[in-house]
Amino acid sequence: MGTIKQWLLSLVTALLLVGCSSPPPFKAKPVPDSPVAPAFTLTDQYGAPRSLSDFKGKVVSLFFGFTHCPDVCPTHLARQAEVMRQLGPLADQVAVLFVSLDPERDTTAALKIYMDAFDPRFIALTGTPEATGKVAKQYKIFWQKTPLPGSALIYTIDHTTHSFVIDQQGRLRLSVPHEMPAADVTHDLKLMIETN
Repeated sequence: MGTIKQWLLSLVTALLLVGCSSPPPFKAKPVPDSPVAPAFTLTDQYGAPRSLSDFKGKVVSLFFGFTHCPDVCPTHLARQAEVMRQLGPLADQVAVLFVSLDPERDTTAALKIYMDAFDPRFIALTGTPEATGKVAKQYKIFWQKTPLPGSALIYTIDHTTHSFVIDQQGRLRLSVPHEMPAADVTHDLKLMIETN
């Protein structure tokens, strides 16, 4: 009788431990195995070189876009600005990075104006077409230049719309769908700040 009680107690303890070790309930899609995020160095909107490693110790929200984007990019950045507002003091533990897929038009001056329109804390990054293309490929970003006949813009860029969240240790943790509400993004960033 005593051994049955011991066995049941061991089983309950094991089940409780399994429940405690389950991953945090993020709303965005977890990146399998949380690999180390690919390293890169590009130039920010102030003309200074910035590396991903500069942000170690912070949660990083990483998005690829361009300043002439008519809808996805401004919507994403507006949502990120709202997320930073919702985070309050915790926003100091988050870095929002925007990598340009249009380095031909996205000068550092243009990127500064664009970031300031959303949140001056945001960091825009650019480089040569080869350098930015390499970073996009490392993150498996789809993008292509599409001609706009008869338009003053000449071309647009079709691109991946999700963003990434990188944790404080530099691991790629979440893939965030473009349509995710700000409150859900805030939830995930808070959770990552509190559990790391």
